[in-house]
Amino acid sequence: MSKFLKIAASLALLGTSAQAEGFGLGREALPKEIAAWDVSVRPDGTGLPEGSGDVWTGEEVFADKCAVCHGDFAEGVGNWPKLAGGWDTLDRKDPVKTVGSYWPYLSTTWDYINRSMPFGDAQTLEPDEVYAMVAYILYSNDIVDDDFVLSKDTFLDVEMPNADGFFVDDRDETEYAQWSGEPCMENCKDNVEVTMRAVFLDVTPGVDEAATSDGQITDEPAQAAATTEDTAEEPAEEVAEQDSAAPDPELVAAGEKVFRKCAACHQVGEGAKNRVGPTLNGIVGHPAGQVDGFRYSNALTDMADDGLVWDDENLRAFLADPRGFMKGTKMSFAGLRKDDDLDAILAYLASFAG
Repeated sequence: MSKFLKIAASLALLGTSAQAEGFGLGREALPKEIAAWDVSVRPDGTGLPEGSGDVWTGEEVFADKCAVCHGDFAEGVGNWPKLAGGWDTLDRKDPVKTVGSYWPYLSTTWDYINRSMPFGDAQTLEPDEVYAMVAYILYSNDIVDDDFVLSKDTFLDVEMPNADGFFVDDRDETEYAQWSGEPCMENCKDNVEVTMRAVFLDVTPGVDEAATSDGQITDEPAQAAATTEDTAEEPAEEVAEQDSAAPDPELVAAGEKVFRKCAACHQVGEGAKNRVGPTLNGIVGHPAGQVDGFRYSNALTDMADDGLVWDDENLRAFLADPRGFMKGTKMSFAGLRKDDDLDAILAYLASFAG
């Protein structure tokens, strides 16, 4: 038998064996290999790894890895997704769907961050970092307090605001008849037109807004954060009268914690300097737009020219809903939802004289 025939006979025997047992390629996956790929987390917490993370650790991780696209307060930069805010917008034509306003399950947040973030560097986060970042996002949506620690044990303690906002998909019963049967293949409509293109709708993040596909930052984080804003202002020479009563020390202490949401852009106290936002010393009870050396937005300048004073009523309204109070403001902070937080931060700011 020639060498060629011997090789052909051997291949035939191998082929017969392969047909008997399958394709004869590879091997059965080992349990530990399957476990490495199975990173899914269910709404009941099944699949969560060991670990934990607190709000303020999460703030640091978020600022380092996420803020360039999602903003310091999870408010979004440019067309990159907003993760906080959007409350009471789901009944509008253009709802703001965030973790706080829309997502029904906390597992969606944890699972997505763990699988896909940071952009361009997915699956590099340790479980403790994911827990901490999710805790910070929850805090940014006023779902948890600042001392909250997220872990397997506290995961189900979190109540998502829109948990009851979804219903069972019943389209097989209610709509199936509309899209079943023979499909239309020609002349299905009298006229078909392209009415708008996505680029003109301004729905796609530009490469100059944050990270590129290779994870490199094309703009400095400070420039991305510079969309934040001119919040509240400082003192003027002519001052509106302030309440002579000293603020409650416990309320001031609580306000110091709330102010952590503002500290990325604003400073108070001795040596305070203008950052993305102006210093806030002496803001309470004083005319708006008076901090030396700070360039305010046109929206704030116009209201200041009209006599805006940062009294309790105006400050409270602004901090609760910046964009609602001041159309055109550059401050991207979503606002404080809780009256207790507003009381506390007003007391805290009032403790810093001009």
